[in-house]
Amino acid sequence: MGYVAVTGGQQAIEHAEKLVQMFRLKDAKNVLQTEEILSQMRLLIDRVMGEGGLYAPEYAALALKQSEGDPAEAAFLLRAYRSTLPRNYYSMTVEPGEMRVIRRISSSFKDIPGGQLLGPTYDYTHRLLNFDLRKEENESIQQLIQDLNVEVDDLESVNTFQKVANLLRDQGLLANRQVEDIEPCDITREKINFPASRSARLQMLTRGETGAMTAMAYSSMRGYGVVHPTIGELRVGYTEVNIPYPFSDDEEDSIYIGEVLLTEVETINSFTQNEKGDVEFMLGYGLTFGQNEVKAISMAILERSLETVGNTPTQDEEFVLLHIDTVEAHGFVSHLKLPHYITFQSMLDRIRHAQENAKTKKKEDQQEREVSFSTF
Repeated sequence: MGYVAVTGGQQAIEHAEKLVQMFRLKDAKNVLQTEEILSQMRLLIDRVMGEGGLYAPEYAALALKQSEGDPAEAAFLLRAYRSTLPRNYYSMTVEPGEMRVIRRISSSFKDIPGGQLLGPTYDYTHRLLNFDLRKEENESIQQLIQDLNVEVDDLESVNTFQKVANLLRDQGLLANRQVEDIEPCDITREKINFPASRSARLQMLTRGETGAMTAMAYSSMRGYGVVHPTIGELRVGYTEVNIPYPFSDDEEDSIYIGEVLLTEVETINSFTQNEKGDVEFMLGYGLTFGQNEVKAISMAILERSLETVGNTPTQDEEFVLLHIDTVEAHGFVSHLKLPHYITFQSMLDRIRHAQENAKTKKKEDQQEREVSFSTF
């Protein structure tokens, strides 16, 4: 693929960057603060953090401001920044079963221990434009927060709940997955090879682009795959993160460094017969930063689909994992905007040469026909 330099390129590029800032701000009445993006665009923040692979809400807000709200560009910026950071520690294994839950539902069971906890969700509202938001004022916001503050405080102090999947597992109805007793693959430092390990697959899925994963999961459910599950449990909540204590030989010693908001989904899929002859349900698993439920469900579907053998697109490991990566896909498609002058000129030369050959052959054929006719 040939590229050539654009004449006066450096000056043009610098001016293009200035135009970006002008177009970003020319109609602004007030400068949009990153704090406002952070506090009022929480679902977009969560999506960018998940696709960028970095749990940093403030930096995600900054990336969104810089990219003018383009989530793919913001995820690109966040992942690029992440690549510059030192890797000081690996955290201890995070246990989502111990999360401080703010939302928890199951579509498989009506009654679950602790009950269904709807929490913050748009699932049960009409998709109608709320024109009152155009005139929303600080006074009305403060009044709303004051009215619901007690309820929110109670919600965020909810205790942990037993996982629904464990209830099925205790009854011998759910297959126990053999955990790989090896160090997980780090896809940010190791080149992905196929077939990929389960740890590599899960990492690529959890950083995947929400729309691409949703589309692929949807295709599987419509019949271009074999996975159409029910949700055993979907939970959203805050999970503690600990790192090993650096001055101790005991592997169990750790230091609490904070908590992260996670969405975890465990799906119940069609049953199968194990080696002992017992019939068990198969589990699909999804986990992502923030509250991004559709992505977590899609991840659980694709994770389960990739562990089944077949010829559908969602059972092709390389097809799924390489095409859901937002930075990979965004960058490769966007590169078409770069100069391809030499490549296209080569194509023009070939087609012109082919046209000339066709004309020459047509002329020769015409001459042969004329000679044959005169001879006759």
